[in-house]
Amino acid sequence: MLNAPTPPPAERLVLVASLFALAGLFAWWVHDSPHRIAGLLLFALPPLLLGLGALAGKSTARFWAGVFALGWFSHGVMVAWADAAQRPLALAETVLAVVIIFASSAPGLRARFGRKRGSDRTSE
Repeated sequence: MLNAPTPPPAERLVLVASLFALAGLFAWWVHDSPHRIAGLLLFALPPLLLGLGALAGKSTARFWAGVFALGWFSHGVMVAWADAAQRPLALAETVLAVVIIFASSAPGLRARFGRKRGSDRTSE
């Protein structure tokens, strides 16, 4: 199994902050719902746990954050399109999901498409 590249602290902090912000957004979103506990368990707990895992430097938490963010993006777009009253929260969810996708994918993208070590040649 290949070792995944570890993200620099700035990328990790962006990912962790975005996951915690999303957990807070979901907690705010369901705070006055009659199904508050179910909403917190279903929506706010996963980004919170993934944020704690990413803060600890776990590459699996970074991977699963990117996977879950695809679902959060879809959910945000769907709610923004369907319910005008919840549109601001849904658009905030969508923006945070995009940030999470890029922050979780950045180390792999840099490893794949970044400049190779020792290839300082511009042209020959």
